[in-house]
Amino acid sequence: MYTLKRTLLVTGASSGIGRAIAKSLLMQGHHVIGSSRDCNQFTKAHAYFHPFEINFSHLDEIAPKMKQLQKKFPALDAIIFAAGFGQFGALEEFSYPQIELLLTVNLTSQIFLTRSLIPQLKRKKHSNLIYIGSEAALKGSRKGAVYCASKFALRGFTQALKEECGNSSVRVSLINPGMVKTAFFEDLNFQAGNDPSHALLADDIAETVNYILKSNPNSVIDEINLNPANKVIRFKKGAYIPKSTKPI
Repeated sequence: MYTLKRTLLVTGASSGIGRAIAKSLLMQGHHVIGSSRDCNQFTKAHAYFHPFEINFSHLDEIAPKMKQLQKKFPALDAIIFAAGFGQFGALEEFSYPQIELLLTVNLTSQIFLTRSLIPQLKRKKHSNLIYIGSEAALKGSRKGAVYCASKFALRGFTQALKEECGNSSVRVSLINPGMVKTAFFEDLNFQAGNDPSHALLADDIAETVNYILKSNPNSVIDEINLNPANKVIRFKKGAYIPKSTKPI
C-alpha cells in the first residue's frame, strides 16, 4: 500500500465532494491545497490546509495562478478535480452564455489546469490526476444534453491523457459517481429519494479517492463507476434551469 505523505490540490474544496475529499486527506496527514471561488468559505484553520482562491470560469487566470502555486508548493504531486456544477433542461431552454459557462467550468478549465501542471508532474517520481466525473458520462439523459456533453468529453479527455502519460510517472484516474447527497441539487428540480440506499455520500467518493492514492504506484486504476444501491429520483417544484448558477 502506498502511504507516503503528499501535497495535493483539491479543486472545489469548499463544499460537497471536494470538501469531503479534502477533510479525508487532512485526517491522513497529507498537505492539502483547497481551491474555491471564495476562500471565506473556509472557516476553520488547519496546519496542513492551504486555501487557494481561483474562479475556473476565468480561463485566463488558470495558467498564471498555477505557476504561482507550483512555486509556492514544489512538492505538489497530485490533483483531485472536484470543482463543477450541474444545470439541466432542454437544449433550447439554455442561453448561449449558460452553455458556455457549463462547458467552461466542467470541461475546459480542467483541461487548462491539467495543461499547466502536467509538465512538472511528469518530473515527479509518482503523481496522480484524479477526475470526478459523473454517471452522466456513461449514458445521455433527457434534459441533460449540455451537462452530459461536458462529462462525456471529460471522460474522453482522461482516456486519451492516460495513453499520453503511459510512459511517465503520472497516473490518470476517473471516478464516475451516481447521485450524491450534497448541495449539488439545491437549485435543481430533482434529487435522490429519501432512503439512504438512494444516494451516495460525499464520503463514499473520498474513500474511492483514497483507494486510488494508496494503490500500488506500478498499477493504474483507469476508471471507477460508483452508484447507490437503488436509483430513485424525487422531483421538486420549480424549473430545471435555475435563475443563477453556482459553479464550485
